[in-house]
Amino acid sequence: MALFSKKDDFSKESQQAEKEVISSMIDAKMIIKGELSFEGKARIDGTVEGDIRGEHLILSQTGKVIGNIQAISFICHGSLEGNISAKLVTACKQCEIHGCLEAGSLTVEPGALLNGEIRVATKDLRLVDKPVEKTSNDQDTTPQEQSAA
Repeated sequence: MALFSKKDDFSKESQQAEKEVISSMIDAKMIIKGELSFEGKARIDGTVEGDIRGEHLILSQTGKVIGNIQAISFICHGSLEGNISAKLVTACKQCEIHGCLEAGSLTVEPGALLNGEIRVATKDLRLVDKPVEKTSNDQDTTPQEQSAA
């Protein structure tokens, strides 16, 4: 039953994000340098050079972000050079994401370009810019170590 309730949580988050009206928009001709923080739903058609923190973010086909994104939901149609930490991430066709991605739920459309580390369905989301501690299960073994075991 726990598996179904987790899926229902993501469905509720997704439906809430779709219903939300875009309250902030960065025009295609705008270039913003610095950190952004917002509530509600925002759409970026221009360029942002800096970290973004908010609830529901849409990066359009003309949009470009150079920085980290932390959001409840993130829909990417454009270009991102940075890390993502979000409950729901959708990588749409022809988008480009270069960086670490951590999400509770990830949807990737054919044609999307993802380049970096991906962590999906983690128990607790953390900020992706913190270093990852290796566990004994994550350690690489060489052929010599394997034959000695």
